[in-house]
Amino acid sequence: MGGAIMLILSRFIDRGTEVIGKAVGWFILAAILLSAGNAVVRKVFNTSSNALLEMQWYLYGAAFLLAAAYTLRQNEHIRIDIVYGALSRRTQHWIDLFGHVFFLMPFAILMDVYFVSYVLQSYHSGETSNNAGGLTLWPAKALLLAGMLLLTLQGISEIIKKIAVMRGVIPDPTPFVSSHEAAALEGAELAEQLAAAQAEAEQTAKGERK
Repeated sequence: MGGAIMLILSRFIDRGTEVIGKAVGWFILAAILLSAGNAVVRKVFNTSSNALLEMQWYLYGAAFLLAAAYTLRQNEHIRIDIVYGALSRRTQHWIDLFGHVFFLMPFAILMDVYFVSYVLQSYHSGETSNNAGGLTLWPAKALLLAGMLLLTLQGISEIIKKIAVMRGVIPDPTPFVSSHEAAALEGAELAEQLAAAQAEAEQTAKGERK
C-alpha cells in the first residue's frame, strides 16, 4: 500500500516536472527574440536598455534552472560511462540510488535551505541591479530557489522509481544505452530513413515515366 502511494507521488512529480520543463523551453525563444529586438533597436535608434539586457539573462537563467529537474527525469545529465557502461544494470541501479541519496539530495536540500534566506533577504531589502535602469534582483534569485526545489522533488521521484525498478515493481523507465549503442542506433535509423527516401524517389520516377 505504501509503495503504491509513493509511486503515485512519483508520477505526480514527474508530470509536473514534464509540464514545467517543456514550458520553459519557450523562454529560450523569448530570449532570442528579445536579444534580436534589442540589437535592432541599438543599431537603428542608437539606444538600448539595461533592463532588456538583464531580462535576456533572466530568461536564459530561468530556462536552465527550471529545466534541470526535467533533464534529471529524462536521465540526460552528462555522465562518463567508461566504467558505468561496463557494469550490470543492477549494479548501475545501485550506483544511481547511492548517488541520488548521498550526493544529489544532501546538496539539493542544503541549497533549498540556503536559498530561502538568500531570496528573502534580497526581497526585504528591495535589492536592485547595479546597472542604471536595471531590474529588481530578487525574482532572479527566486529562480535559483525554484530550480533547486524542483530538482529536490524530482530527486525524490527518482529514488522512488529506482527502488521500485530494483524490486521489479515497475519496468525501467530509462534503460541505459551507452554512447556507442546510441551512435549505432542513430546510424541505423538514419540509414532506414535514407533507404525509405530513395525508395520513394524511385517510385516517383517510375510514375513520371509512365
